[in-house]
Amino acid sequence: MTDWDERFGSGQYPQEPEPSALLRRYVDSLPTGRALDVAAGTGRNAVFLAERGHRVDALDASRVGLEITRDRAAERGVEDRLDPVQADVPTYEFPTDTYDLVTISFYRAVDRLSDIKASLIEGGILFVEHHLRTTDSVSSGPSGDRYRFAANELLRATLDLTVLAYEERTERRSDGRTGAIARVVARNTSGQRQSYPPLEAADTET
Repeated sequence: MTDWDERFGSGQYPQEPEPSALLRRYVDSLPTGRALDVAAGTGRNAVFLAERGHRVDALDASRVGLEITRDRAAERGVEDRLDPVQADVPTYEFPTDTYDLVTISFYRAVDRLSDIKASLIEGGILFVEHHLRTTDSVSSGPSGDRYRFAANELLRATLDLTVLAYEERTERRSDGRTGAIARVVARNTSGQRQSYPPLEAADTET
């Protein structure tokens, strides 16, 4: 079993990680309200969303990770918009019809994804990013395939929502390591004709 308190406390994981560029790209078009950051770690998404006006429940099993998240929120003056929730994701009872936004970064929550999606209100947004299985040489993420997504696995798991953006790509991190990552932005809506959030032209070019 991984001792996440020890890993977060020792600095093996960044204590001020940046949120995903894809999440930053969409955040201005997302509904501001109540958000849930699943497996919050040291607050990659939770602190960012609190700064953008969301009321955030930061869910993680690690007490140390949540303490770092809370301290970061306090440094930025948004601790009143962040509620740490210490609990194990595999056994946590997610509330239904509660959140405007749910984010999950680098945690393979496939077994709980149906419950997580049920926690979204109508029109709520799900953002997920995680490591992919790949034949490319990568230096970040789990050492084996068990805790990585297969090709299109994340996409198939969210097709009951309206998928606004999806990508699978190999990328170089700021620390020089490479990783294979899948990301999705999906909305809890259905129907053949819907409205879609506008993005700046520069953000759609890669």
